[in-house]
Amino acid sequence: MSVLSLKSVVKEYPGVTALAGVSFDLEAGEVHAIMGENGAGKSTLIKTITGAITPTKGEVLFNKNVLPSGDPRAVIDLGISAIYQELSLFSELTVAENIFYGNEIYKGFVLDKEQMNQEASELLSSLGADIDPSVQVKTLSIGFQQLVELAKAVSKECQLLIMDEPTAPLTNQEVKFMYEAVRRLQSQGVTIIYVSHRLNEVFDLCDRVTILRDGQYITTRNISEVDEDELIRLMVGRTITNEYPPHCIL
Repeated sequence: MSVLSLKSVVKEYPGVTALAGVSFDLEAGEVHAIMGENGAGKSTLIKTITGAITPTKGEVLFNKNVLPSGDPRAVIDLGISAIYQELSLFSELTVAENIFYGNEIYKGFVLDKEQMNQEASELLSSLGADIDPSVQVKTLSIGFQQLVELAKAVSKECQLLIMDEPTAPLTNQEVKFMYEAVRRLQSQGVTIIYVSHRLNEVFDLCDRVTILRDGQYITTRNISEVDEDELIRLMVGRTITNEYPPHCIL
């Protein structure tokens, strides 16, 4: 069953077509990679789905309803969230305060920190993260901060999560935590769009992959049906025969 459908989505700027009639479907419960070189249209696609920009033509359907354009808050309320490699956390606030920022829990007119800490702890545990919700975010490693960002996104009854290069700032050990979090979210029924240029992550985590090139939709493939060489060929539009030039012999 399709949870998200793009129908001939076009985004034009003066002198530039960022998306040129992109159409594809996202199946409920899958981890779906979006790949392409710089300038392929990945960022514009994300902004279109999250409501940050309005497409010039076409439409995006979420659970068979047209997504509101230009209204990110309304899109979040429908169950679509995104996390990016650039963190949007407040370093001086606690983990729980960041997770519930803008959706704080009150007891009367007083912030209910105990309830926020409890719910934040449950959210983090569901992601496999053992993080004290009462500590300031600035005390955490970048990897744990990314997990807090993830918990913040899914705290809003998230059905569709967009992850844009989530492991770019992480160490190898921190990447393992992110892998586990992605797998747990999928097991809980969350559908994930995974944007990455790292081929190993795509093969490790994703069910299908959609390729964009120069703003155009190229193809959608099952991960099990492609290899690295095929993905690279689809992204660049040609076969790469030599990744490095041969050494000169004098």
